[in-house]
Amino acid sequence: MQSRMQNPAMVLSGAMQPIQELIKAAHSGGVDGQTLELVHLRVSQINGCSACVDGGARTARKAGVNDERLATVAAWREAPYFSEEERAALALAEAATRLADRPEAVGDEVWDAAATYFDEKQLAAIVLMIGVTNLFNRLNATTRQIAGAWG
Repeated sequence: MQSRMQNPAMVLSGAMQPIQELIKAAHSGGVDGQTLELVHLRVSQINGCSACVDGGARTARKAGVNDERLATVAAWREAPYFSEEERAALALAEAATRLADRPEAVGDEVWDAAATYFDEKQLAAIVLMIGVTNLFNRLNATTRQIAGAWG
């Protein structure tokens, strides 16, 4: 497989730095780093972005996510390795990524479950991570970025 072009955020000067600042901001919101990395990985799995799944698994491992959790994040509802807080964040990540799959994009039940565990600043961090991940997934999948080629 060959990429179609370099990642667009690298092609257009001034694009990558603001994206990195958004990621930095998400990590400053008071959410456990492992939770944010699991959210990133799950969103990337849903979107079929091999570069982000590969990179996300590596970053999650560096953040301390163990192999059982990495291997089962796609089936987090059935796996015993996730806390209730992580489950709420993963449900929010799935709903916010699959906006068109239901009449109400992010239902109150999903939002309220997340709001049970996370305050407004933490919710902002999770939603921001979901949004930035979706952005990167779309850039990478569209241009066929190669898993493992980033570093």
